[in-house]
Amino acid sequence: MVIFMKQLKYSLSIVALAAAGLISGCASSGVRNPSGVPVTEMRPDEQGFVAGTGMESQDLVAVTDKMFRSVLATPQIANAQTVPRIVLAPVDNQTRFPINKDIFLDRIRVELNSKAKGKMIFLARERMAALEGERQLKRSGQVTASADPNRVEFEGADFLLTGKLSGLTTRTSAGTSDYILYTFQLVDARTSGIVWEDSAEIKKQGLEDAAYR
Repeated sequence: MVIFMKQLKYSLSIVALAAAGLISGCASSGVRNPSGVPVTEMRPDEQGFVAGTGMESQDLVAVTDKMFRSVLATPQIANAQTVPRIVLAPVDNQTRFPINKDIFLDRIRVELNSKAKGKMIFLARERMAALEGERQLKRSGQVTASADPNRVEFEGADFLLTGKLSGLTTRTSAGTSDYILYTFQLVDARTSGIVWEDSAEIKKQGLEDAAYR
């Protein structure tokens, strides 16, 4: 009996060691990588260790902050007798970086809507298909309407806000250098006159290039 109990304890010890080894093996093959770099949360206006010579989030913040303050100080906006209506026109990206170019105007619009306190109104022209569909539903009587749906009430724009991104690139054995000129304009929709224009310039150089999407 004593011999049998010793053999049983020995067998249980072997099983326990095997189970521990199996759990350890599973843990080492999991997602967590102790030797990897952990994710770091940063402010949008900070430059991180993952960077290139192109447009980064800190550039976006710096450029758009300058532009929306400049627009607010424009006499045609600051001293307007009636609230001007503004439409966003596509940004022309002439740099080598295939970025989401409209993100610049999106942030300028958001900042202006937040800080202008009703001094301007942006028209949602990119939503025209949905707006037309809603108006057709009201005209057909499928949904209720608070005003005459047959009246054309879509407002025309007083100004167009647009921009252009231009770049110069130099590559040598020593590395890569990129210069980017950010220009933005507020154009009178009736006369085509440029009532406001401002720019920002950023130049970077580095040993390695980065992929932008």
